[in-house]
Amino acid sequence: MDTVSTVSVPTFPGAVEPDRIGKIESTGLRLNYLEWGDPAAPPIVMSHGMWDHARGFAVLAPLLAEHFRVIAVDARGHGDSDWADAYSWPCDIVDIVNVLRWIGRPVFLVGHSKGGGQATDAARVLPDVVRKVVNIDGFGPPPLGKQDLPTPARCVEFLAARRQAVQRQSWRPYESLGHLVERRGAQNPRLPKPWLRYFVFHGARQDGDGWRWRSDPFMAHVFGPWRPEWVAPSYRTLTVPMLAISGSEKDTWGPLPEEILGPRLAMVPRLTRVTIEGAGHFVHMERPAETAQAILDFLRE
Repeated sequence: MDTVSTVSVPTFPGAVEPDRIGKIESTGLRLNYLEWGDPAAPPIVMSHGMWDHARGFAVLAPLLAEHFRVIAVDARGHGDSDWADAYSWPCDIVDIVNVLRWIGRPVFLVGHSKGGGQATDAARVLPDVVRKVVNIDGFGPPPLGKQDLPTPARCVEFLAARRQAVQRQSWRPYESLGHLVERRGAQNPRLPKPWLRYFVFHGARQDGDGWRWRSDPFMAHVFGPWRPEWVAPSYRTLTVPMLAISGSEKDTWGPLPEEILGPRLAMVPRLTRVTIEGAGHFVHMERPAETAQAILDFLRE
């Protein structure tokens, strides 16, 4: 059972508490959302990456909310949204579609990493509802190497991991919030510790035996099927304008080398590209002001 946190709520310069917090129902699940800005303003829906949550936009969203109604959604199994029995790519697309239906107005989509790819696919599904899409370094991984191709041994390993994940009800506890911050920092060394403490606090919970991630551990083993070579052909069917944002610096999960990224994005019929200097994969966290300006310039065109 959850206990009251003994750690004060961290703050971070520029991170603003949402004006409204609520739930949206999608296929029987409750999706948590955070909202900034005037409810009557043109809406932007934001989708985060794998293992992240809506508070990852807590600095970027208020900058956009000066002109837009900004709605950041915790994906299923993340943040304060419900855990699910299925986490396939189409399930997340259906969730985004249901959020757009709930809004009931034409929207702009902004997504990062996995959320960028899924925002792009949602725009392909509902081109009459989505006005423009902003994809922040969500252009898929590199092509599979020989070591990644399916083999009988890898299939056995995958199924064994799924069986183990089904029996796992939560993450193992960490002694303190600081230990979780160190764990996430090892994966994202470019992100500053004060930001990580804010971000991790809102993506974790304190139980009687320690701190755990809020996200569902089962997600790691049910994401497919999906292959990188499917990305570029899918872009041909995108009829709305796309802003593709990348960072200039090599990071744990990106950006892709130009010899891979360039040909993929060349398939987008109506493309604008922006590179944010001094940022890695988490462009919107490292350079929120520059990212916000690029998005605002694009949306106002």
